[in-house]
Amino acid sequence: MAYITKAGVREFTKRNEMRVSGEVFGALEKNVEEILRKATLRAKANGRKTLKAMDL
Repeated sequence: MAYITKAGVREFTKRNEMRVSGEVFGALEKNVEEILRKATLRAKANGRKTLKAMDL
């Protein structure tokens, strides 16, 4: 499942005068998934079914 857009990442790196290799996208997706997993656990532990910024 894709959580980020390649175009968005490329736009960001271009604005910062950098390039991005193809391997970055997979690693970034894994990081986002882990952040969301932890946030979900925190929300559930607090009796909520809604993720909030504080869960991140």
